[in-house]
Amino acid sequence: MDWYLKVLKNYIGFGGRARRKEYWMFILVNIILTVVLSMLDKMLGWQRAGGEGILTTIYGVLIFLPWWAVQFRRLHDTDRSAWWLLLLIIPVVGWLIILAFNCQNGTPGENRFGPDPKREETTRMPLVS
Repeated sequence: MDWYLKVLKNYIGFGGRARRKEYWMFILVNIILTVVLSMLDKMLGWQRAGGEGILTTIYGVLIFLPWWAVQFRRLHDTDRSAWWLLLLIIPVVGWLIILAFNCQNGTPGENRFGPDPKREETTRMPLVS
């Protein structure tokens, strides 16, 4: 849940880098919350004609900007510009390419988008003796 909150706190942070764990934990929590809200919409009878509920729609609108920002940072971690997201316009093939980019390791060390988030994290962690 910490990774999810970290993304929400940095919801307008389109610069910098986001490691794989941050991105995928955010996606996992999003999926879980969407399923829970969808079930709640169904139980309360709040589904609209298209099948999507009111709570799910509100959540989707609220989470759109943080998702977009973490997606930018994830591409930056692989040393790619966010312009690669234009591939999402291409059905299936573009989506698979972006999925592959999101699954790749980040660039070790510093790249043009900033310092390595993995290295920053390990230097901040206190040593346990």
